[in-house]
Amino acid sequence: MADTVFEIRNLVKNFGSNEVLKGISATVKKGEVISVIGASGSGKSTFLRCLNLLEQPTSGSIEFEGNDILGKGFNVEAYRAKVGMVFQSFNLFNNMNVLKNCVLGQMKVLKRSKKEAEEVAMKYLSVVGMSAYVNARPAQLSGGQKQRVAIARALSMNPEVLLFDEPTSALDPEMVGEVLSVMRDLSKTGLTMITVTHEMQFAREVSSRVLFMDGGVIAEDALPEVIFTSPKEARTREFLTRVLEKRA
Repeated sequence: MADTVFEIRNLVKNFGSNEVLKGISATVKKGEVISVIGASGSGKSTFLRCLNLLEQPTSGSIEFEGNDILGKGFNVEAYRAKVGMVFQSFNLFNNMNVLKNCVLGQMKVLKRSKKEAEEVAMKYLSVVGMSAYVNARPAQLSGGQKQRVAIARALSMNPEVLLFDEPTSALDPEMVGEVLSVMRDLSKTGLTMITVTHEMQFAREVSSRVLFMDGGVIAEDALPEVIFTSPKEARTREFLTRVLEKRA
């Protein structure tokens, strides 16, 4: 179907003898905001890294807009321009200022002129509230500011999908809100988003769907109101009880 962004079938990922993903299948539609939740070690980040080809799946298939991304000769660089990723550790270039961090990928991959790339970067730095920091180096920024720059950098590539791998887990608690606020605003723009997160309130309020992963499988895939009020699986209930009690 035209509005299908990802079609994932029987995705398996092994690290040596350790099977981390055990046959995952899922469909992602254009404009969906999907939160992936679950305990540490359940395979969430590996799932995301397979979608962005940072990890090569052991078996199974991933189609992006009808194209097999695991096929021979697939253009990974062009694909990553369409499917951006925001990491928990920011992954900014420490030797470059904020503006250059947001310009480099555009010029290298999208072949934009320096002038055009800077205009696009300034637009998205403004969106995330970081336009006043264009000349700052990452070392001069707080964690929350670094993550907002990382989001602006990803947006500057005009992606069709943004993957967020625990974007707030490396932040001090007081920094979390500013990053989640940017993500909430993005979720209203029609951008397809897949977020691995421990922020249950965000998952509940912002997602169009929630995937609960446990032991390398998607144990439950449902609307947030179903997952958070009447989950069908006992292991989903156990996880949420444990997490929400810890936060209380």
